[in-house]
Amino acid sequence: MTTTKRKKVVKYRGSHTHGGGSKKKRRGAGNRGGRGLAGSGKRAHHHKQRIFKIFGKDYFGKQGFVNKTRKPSKGVNISFLETHLEKLKAEKLLTEKEGFLEVDFKKLKINKLLSAGTPTQKYKILGSVSKKTKEKIEAAGGQIVS
Repeated sequence: MTTTKRKKVVKYRGSHTHGGGSKKKRRGAGNRGGRGLAGSGKRAHHHKQRIFKIFGKDYFGKQGFVNKTRKPSKGVNISFLETHLEKLKAEKLLTEKEGFLEVDFKKLKINKLLSAGTPTQKYKILGSVSKKTKEKIEAAGGQIVS
């Protein structure tokens, strides 16, 4: 027959400190000098040096924030199209129509074409581009369809 085990706390009922010694010893984290790496400020800069060695210089202070509502825009340069031309054609992300290489941003999953690089082909761009990119594409004989 099984016996019911008495909870440990019942043993301490009425003992005032529940086996924790002096009242002072069972107080919060202040008894231990704080939680974690606390106590590294004001008069304890020597402790900071140890933290820098372990975790690096970026441990203290704010490091910016991330806006969870706004998705980062993905921009691609003209040079990207030029260097990956064959690969994009093979994957059918670029199509040739009426003497133009048609670039559809929805297929490529990009938002904007930027101006770094020089176009060697006639591109027909379906999407948004920067002002300088528009000048470069049109100078090479291409079109922009926004």
